[in-house]
Amino acid sequence: MSNLIDQAADLWRSAHRVVALTGAGISVPSGIPDFRSPGGLWSRFDANVVASTWGLERNPKAVWEFLLDALTMFGNASPNPAHLALTRLEQAGRLDMVITQNIDGLHQQAGTRNVIEFHGNCRGFYCNACRRDYPAEAAQDLTMTDLPWLCEACGEVIRPTLVFFGEAIPQAALTESQRWSNRADLAVIIGTSGDVAPANIIPYQVKAGGGRVVEINLGPTSYGDLADVRLDLPAEACLPELAERLG
Repeated sequence: MSNLIDQAADLWRSAHRVVALTGAGISVPSGIPDFRSPGGLWSRFDANVVASTWGLERNPKAVWEFLLDALTMFGNASPNPAHLALTRLEQAGRLDMVITQNIDGLHQQAGTRNVIEFHGNCRGFYCNACRRDYPAEAAQDLTMTDLPWLCEACGEVIRPTLVFFGEAIPQAALTESQRWSNRADLAVIIGTSGDVAPANIIPYQVKAGGGRVVEINLGPTSYGDLADVRLDLPAEACLPELAERLG
């Protein structure tokens, strides 16, 4: 396996523009289970209700019960060695952009500056009707008796700046991701199975443009044989080692 890490480091070292695509797997060591895995949020909540535009309109209390659980989980989590290694690589000029499907904000907490949040985040809140903004700090004081959180101006439900099922990916995230996938000559897949579109096409776009692909994932994924080097290792173990070798 050390030989494969050497190969990945060589590809990374020779690249001029590097993008990393991260998913739920990178945050599992931080105490945030993959939503779809046993023990994840979808084992306790119906995603079609609590993470959908339908739920926002028809069952906002259920949506906010889910959000309160998620916000508590995110608040208790800290960046792990994988997040910190990506920050080191960015600071060393070895990583140009992180495109993440995660909404936990751990890349930014780790100090990574160039992050595209493909599915939004839970750091901003606004009214789903009148679009009045609300500070993130106000959500920290919510309890179950306060739910759902309603707008002071119009009485409609307040929601976070994440992408719910039934909503489009923010145009800015799509445009920037496309720009970076067209420019990059190396894509590093980390902790994502490649099942969720359209973020999953980014490594294919890099490869189609003549770039290379390194995959860091435990077990089989939907990417098949796309990667030039595949590391079947925990990201929190091999990314710090890669950062060390890349200086």
